Amino acid sequence: MKKIPGAEKAELQELPQIKERISFLYLERCLINRQDSSISITDERGTVQVPAASLSVLLLGPGTTITHRAMELIGDAGTSILWIGEHGVRYYAFGRPLTHSASLLLVQAKMVTNTKSRLAVARKMYQMRFGNEDVSTMTMQQLRGREGARVRKVYRECAKKNEVEWDGREYDPDDFEGGSPVNQALSAGTACLYGLAHSVIAALGCSPGLGFVHTGHERSFVYDIADLYKAEIVIPLAFEMAADPSEDIGGDMRRAMRDKIVETHLLERMVRDIRYLLIGKADTEVSYADVVNLWDEKNGFVRNGISYGKDLKLAAGYGKLLEDGDDGDDCDNAD
Repeated sequence: MKKIPGAEKAELQELPQIKERISFLYLERCLINRQDSSISITDERGTVQVPAASLSVLLLGPGTTITHRAMELIGDAGTSILWIGEHGVRYYAFGRPLTHSASLLLVQAKMVTNTKSRLAVARKMYQMRFGNEDVSTMTMQQLRGREGARVRKVYRECAKKNEVEWDGREYDPDDFEGGSPVNQALSAGTACLYGLAHSVIAALGCSPGLGFVHTGHERSFVYDIADLYKAEIVIPLAFEMAADPSEDIGGDMRRAMRDKIVETHLLERMVRDIRYLLIGKADTEVSYADVVNLWDEKNGFVRNGISYGKDLKLAAGYGKLLEDGDDGDDCDNAD
């Protein structure tokens, strides 16, 4: 096979971490191709190039056409890609994660399937929103009621501050233009926040579907994480946009969200907060190890790529060997 022209594929360790990247880039009605290590974006105004590895998530709106070479680069760079509807009010498909490791996913699955640990994580999520208020003995019903009152208060205060009429949240994915300016801004801003949260969750190797507060949906954990910041970032910004709305309030809101995400270092915060919620440590780095082990009911795991039927004594000893410090990096992913 001929060598594919262009830049060599970067190792995962060489790529920028998710917290160091640009938050998101929304594109519509354009052609997306590849030029060396950048994606080229062409529309009626001309062509621009963007380094793929600098992006956290690429939001593809209506009218976008993307080439196979561009997708190859985006996948290699660990950039998340979401296909969305106009104004971001619909979600169609999602790309790939940045890490090979399932360590955080295993912790997430263990904690979400145990009632006691799930409640503990949910309380931590609400505690992050309630400041110094003690929620350690609150039930989920009490927490939901407390959160509902908090969010309604934020809506009222933002409406009064910006002198915007507020009759409640209205969202119709089939009629974006039919909503009031503030509801349009809220929908556009929330879509950006969901995309960013989904990107960070996937980049860390977690499951978007295993939520602690939300449940039963493929993006339950996305909604959990986004709700940590919605009242702080999206709601105030939406009311500011609605105070003097333009004809393209959705686009204005997306650009304002992009600036606010940078200003508040939201990518870094999301990474720290997810690690804190799951393992209690905010500074643990993402594992890039491309290692596959086999599950063992006694030792936890044993090395992959070994023909255990040839030497039962060898097979029994690998679990102990790995526990003592051999991480199995030199094994092949063999059957």
